[in-house]
Amino acid sequence: MIFQAIQGAAAFDCQSCGACCAYSRDWPRFSLEEDAALARIPARFVDDEAGRMRCDGNRCSALQGEVGAQTSCGVYAVRPEVCRACQPGDDACRIARAHFGL
Repeated sequence: MIFQAIQGAAAFDCQSCGACCAYSRDWPRFSLEEDAALARIPARFVDDEAGRMRCDGNRCSALQGEVGAQTSCGVYAVRPEVCRACQPGDDACRIARAHFGL
């Protein structure tokens, strides 16, 4: 059973997707982060007034590349908890992927 879960998650390659980071401007909202953790994220990526990552439309400003082709995160090492919580193949992942037809 554990092997099947790992194998299933492997089918969802985040670096060729990025859908979760471009799905909704309301999704990358801070919730569990401490001030020290948020301070490590470069200010140009943070929307302090809204309490979330800055977005360009629905796309997180830290997302680099083309959704569904090749993507990366400009703040991966210091990304907020909401980003860390999204796991390949989980419900949020599948909803975002479906939105983009992936």
